[in-house]
Amino acid sequence: MRLDKFLKISRLIKRRTVAKELADQGRVDINGQPGKASSNINAGDVLTLHFGQKETTVKVTLLKETVKKEEADSLYELVSEQTAKTD
Repeated sequence: MRLDKFLKISRLIKRRTVAKELADQGRVDINGQPGKASSNINAGDVLTLHFGQKETTVKVTLLKETVKKEEADSLYELVSEQTAKTD
């Protein structure tokens, strides 16, 4: 599944266009490597999103083409969530 599509379906990011822009800016890492919007992801991959003042790391657990809003968080497991430190 494409990275931008997964981010939208899992509701980590609300819009696919925003997910595409974020990935193409190099602000999404797949297993520690910068990912593009068209990068393929698989179950077991670790995604790190640098979005605003937050850095969120999730592990992909399941890939589905469609999912209900209430079940979206079953597609990933939250590993860590940090806010950027301001000096």
